[in-house]
Amino acid sequence: MSFSDIISAVNNFVWGPIMLALLMGTGIFLTVRLKFKPWLNLGYALKSVFAKQDKTHKDDSGDISPFQSLMTALAATIGTGNIVGVATAMVLGGPGALVWMWISALFGLSTKYAESVLAVKYRETNAKGEMAGGPMYAMKNGFKNKKIGLVLAFLFSLFAAVASFGIGNMTQANSIAGAVNGTFGVPTWITGLILMALAFMVILGGIKSIGRVTGVIVPFMAVFYVLAALVVIVINIQNVPAGLAEIFTMAFSPAAMAGGVGGTIIASVLTAMRWGVARGVFSNEAGLGSAPIAAAAAKTDHPSRQGYINMTGTFFDTICVCSITGLVIASSGALGTLDASGEILMGANLTIAAFQSALGPIGGFIVTVGIALFAFSTILGWEYYGEKSLEYLIKAPIAVTIYRIIYCLVVFVGATTALEIVWNLSDAMNGMMAIPNLISLLVLSSVVAKECSEFQTDFLIPEKLAFKEAKKK
Repeated sequence: MSFSDIISAVNNFVWGPIMLALLMGTGIFLTVRLKFKPWLNLGYALKSVFAKQDKTHKDDSGDISPFQSLMTALAATIGTGNIVGVATAMVLGGPGALVWMWISALFGLSTKYAESVLAVKYRETNAKGEMAGGPMYAMKNGFKNKKIGLVLAFLFSLFAAVASFGIGNMTQANSIAGAVNGTFGVPTWITGLILMALAFMVILGGIKSIGRVTGVIVPFMAVFYVLAALVVIVINIQNVPAGLAEIFTMAFSPAAMAGGVGGTIIASVLTAMRWGVARGVFSNEAGLGSAPIAAAAAKTDHPSRQGYINMTGTFFDTICVCSITGLVIASSGALGTLDASGEILMGANLTIAAFQSALGPIGGFIVTVGIALFAFSTILGWEYYGEKSLEYLIKAPIAVTIYRIIYCLVVFVGATTALEIVWNLSDAMNGMMAIPNLISLLVLSSVVAKECSEFQTDFLIPEKLAFKEAKKK
């Protein structure tokens, strides 16, 4: 068996039914263990995202604001998966895959909340005075059995550091270069040089620089894409009822069936579930353990406060952005159509065709710009994840500087070269991160439940009462 075959086998396992069941199962367990508070307090969490930070709090230790922390996490999670991944899921799993993306996201709220709470609770201050946190520190500082905790922390950090070069860097740069070349005819090496220069400008400044840039680029790109998609949906409004009916019908169909708006797409409930959950988890990263690394950098007075703020990343990513893409595709009539070579339209080409159904050539430009913004922000967010993972493994500060330089240079390589084996390896490592992280979440679930209950009593209820009193006045 070749190295490539081994990587492929690992990939099939970590993104296969068993792991997806574990990810979903952990989310369900945590939702019940936390007495559905992540669901019940979603409104509070969304308000907290946009609330002004109370500067009178002297105990708000951290490097960046809670909003910048969330934007850094969203920068890494809102990526090509929201454009390409949704389209792929709706072809391979049928339109009903979208419903299973929503279901996985609902339970993913609890997973993302728990990850972020543990990241803030067990974070440390590094030699530079910056916050260092994430699942590896929760395993190191939270496990009673220190040996097991240290082994799991080492594995998670190793997987995350390797994954950052592929899933967070090369694949994203290649997607941008390919899209820009296909739409505007710009050579990939020119796009690669521009991306590399932009990456150097932002990344060498560290988390504060990344936080400032993502705090601007993420809201802009999300609003830009969502508004354009809503225009497409409005233009194709007569097809929306049929599209929604098809989405829900095919989500729960026990037998394989072909849909009206799905054309030649045939899928059963099992295939819809598999591809919906897989693409949902791949898109919002709930359970993989990446986003909590950004949560640990936030200025906050309680782990649960940042837990609620960061869990909204799953809501924005999957419930909002992925849903918009899904509705554009379902209402466009492009799903199930064939390209010039007789192959079913998939991935970016399907999303482009869906946008073009209403907007013509401009639709292709919008998707290309969307892919470029989404993918570049992912490059920034994942650099921070990889940097913090490497920092855990190698304590010397010079290692981080070297990593930043190499990471930026690899952006050019990714834009100009399709190294399939590197992509597959990083994809496997990305999925492998979930194994130690899920173990940590289950082992430390009682800690999360305690923090959740304490915050509910000491902070959330008094804050809600104070808000009611202020409204009365």
